[in-house]
Amino acid sequence: MPSVELNGLTKRFGPLTAVDHLDMTVEGGEVFGLLGPNGAGKTTTIRMLACLISPSDGSATVGGYDIVKDSVSVRETVGILTENPSLYERLTVHENMSFFAEAYGLSDAQERRDRIKELLDFFHLLDRRNDKVGKLSKGMKQKLAIARTLVHKPPILLLDEPTSGLDPESAKVIRDLVADLSQRENHTVLLCTHRLEDAERLCSRVMIIDRGRYVAMGTPEELQSRIAGKPILRVELKKLDQAIINAVKEVEQVGEISADHATGTLSITLDLAEATPEIVRRIVQAGGMVLAVNTLRPSLEEAYLKLIREGAS
Repeated sequence: MPSVELNGLTKRFGPLTAVDHLDMTVEGGEVFGLLGPNGAGKTTTIRMLACLISPSDGSATVGGYDIVKDSVSVRETVGILTENPSLYERLTVHENMSFFAEAYGLSDAQERRDRIKELLDFFHLLDRRNDKVGKLSKGMKQKLAIARTLVHKPPILLLDEPTSGLDPESAKVIRDLVADLSQRENHTVLLCTHRLEDAERLCSRVMIIDRGRYVAMGTPEELQSRIAGKPILRVELKKLDQAIINAVKEVEQVGEISADHATGTLSITLDLAEATPEIVRRIVQAGGMVLAVNTLRPSLEEAYLKLIREGAS
């Protein structure tokens, strides 16, 4: 059973349709990216899935629970990080964690202490547990906010722009922590972001939305391929001759070949990217000395911008 499933999910605010009949399935243990520019409807979607607001139309289930009929069960199943997480800055790190642990129903004092210690240790905040939150850096506050969402061991995490406003180093720390969480505790993660780097590094699949509407969905590689066509393999050699070119032509998955004898570079259009090892093997057998091998594809950013433009036209 999917962890998260949307069927025609829609949200209107008066004449404005913020989310327009979205269909989506997120499998258990998957890190799924909801990608789009500011104002695309990502946060509204997250707020509906967390039962903070009700849909205008359509339906959705989270952890098998209907977001309208079983809202209490949904809230117990998810951990949500909003774009502007609320932390009590006059309280210490440990006091914040303890407050939210009790709010989530961890009534046993020893269980609560053990869980808080486990999370603060994982997020490298244990030595700051007695510091007031107001004294923490923005990156540390974000780590604490994510730790807070995990205190009741939810199987599903809804993360809204977890690296927004962070410097590159802090953003990398948060990305690494999200990746570790998914692998360590098999969390299902729905990640809303407009940062392409987050989606490319973390997500097994992404759905691009714009103005509340579906634009495209697939793995980052599939979306890149949609705008690139066939991949191009570039092989740099110490010396290029006709025997090497002939050897490459014998590989079944090879399409067009462009040879630059001055630089010793072959540019090879592939029908299948997995043919690369066989091509390199044939080159070496033909006496070629390979200096570098690169597969040329557009970035996810290029695919994203092109697909958004196409969706707007």
